[in-house]
Amino acid sequence: MSTIQTHLETLKTQASVCTACDLSKTRANVVFGSGSASAKLVIVAEGPSAADNRTTLPFSGPAGDLLDEVLAANDLTRSQIWLTNIIKCRAASFKGGVLKNRPPKASEIKACAKWLDGELTFIQPSVILCMGAPAAKALIQRSFRITEARGIWFTDTLYAPFAMATFNPAYVLRQEGEDFEIVRQTVIDDIAAAKRKLRESEEQPKLTLF
Repeated sequence: MSTIQTHLETLKTQASVCTACDLSKTRANVVFGSGSASAKLVIVAEGPSAADNRTTLPFSGPAGDLLDEVLAANDLTRSQIWLTNIIKCRAASFKGGVLKNRPPKASEIKACAKWLDGELTFIQPSVILCMGAPAAKALIQRSFRITEARGIWFTDTLYAPFAMATFNPAYVLRQEGEDFEIVRQTVIDDIAAAKRKLRESEEQPKLTLF
């Protein structure tokens, strides 16, 4: 096991018993990141779904199936990237005695930030692709608007030389007919752009003193 893997496993163990916010009271499991610890492409989304809450893996269920499709369209698999969320527990509230998904609160994102910080600090990605506005607000700009800034590269973020946002597969699944096909293809194209950016960053000559 590599040093980075060891660090991530330790972080995962610590996160699994986290009680820093009230989501610890309603979760079934903590959903930590997964994939390759040596990945230089990291995909970050908002938070675990109901399916993720059961499986302990990010992007389980229908949104995960779609993620696998758009990755495969770019000759990528989960094992080649690191896949995680800005919060590690499902954001949900009881309505009529049933847990219903809801957007995470700012306090929950703040309480969970140390786990994402640990992941990204250990992995040191070259490229971060945010899936959805909440991840982009956390990692790119607080004022981020996905309708205006999707597909634009940002080079002044904290954790990677290059960061961009695309649509979340869960959002794609809510589209119908032609809109579904258009948005799905947009995500495929954005992943292709991230893959190209990763290749470009690897090919750039390293600066030396001599």
